[in-house]
Amino acid sequence: MIEDDERIGRLVTRALEGGGLLTERAASGSAGLDAALRRDFDLVVLDLMLPGLDGRQVLDRLLEQRPDQRVLVLSAVPEISTRVAVLEAGAADFLGKPFAVAELVARVRARMRGAPGGDAARWLRVGPVQLDLHRRRTTVRGVHVDLPLREFLLLQHLMSRAGRPCSREELLADVWGLHFDPGSNVVDVSVRRLRGRLGQPDRIETVRGVGYAYTVE
Repeated sequence: MIEDDERIGRLVTRALEGGGLLTERAASGSAGLDAALRRDFDLVVLDLMLPGLDGRQVLDRLLEQRPDQRVLVLSAVPEISTRVAVLEAGAADFLGKPFAVAELVARVRARMRGAPGGDAARWLRVGPVQLDLHRRRTTVRGVHVDLPLREFLLLQHLMSRAGRPCSREELLADVWGLHFDPGSNVVDVSVRRLRGRLGQPDRIETVRGVGYAYTVE
């Protein structure tokens, strides 16, 4: 998602991740374009009024280099001519602001269904652990493991960044939605419980002075 409004960014991220989708957000046109060209995303959700490169420039440059990339434009620009122009430029869809979250999630899913690798976005696997992001099911070597929602989201976050340390602040923000220190050890307690449920205490490594990392075999 390329969106500079922090409130909207958090709202959309929570809605999409609550539906089992992995998301990444950039707050400027240039940062978003760079991320979209470096990685393979099933869908890019793009605002038009952005600092630096505006959304129309991002759309043109992105589709010039990746003509098959699916882009859903999410913008408060009211002119019909602008909406028509971005669709003619190659955007897969346009949704105006303000929007209903349920409609946005439905449109995202609709646009992803036909995207290359769209079905692969349902599964996340690292080593013997596999997550079904749609049904929120966890299996370890083919055996189902029952996880509470918050522990599933914690595992999803760590696995999606396998091999990279994740700070406690990052986990509090992305998994619990807390952008302040609650003065508790909720992250450490959840990691300890998760290690026990997975039966693989070494899979989630403590990174001293930072946080935790999901190890890659």
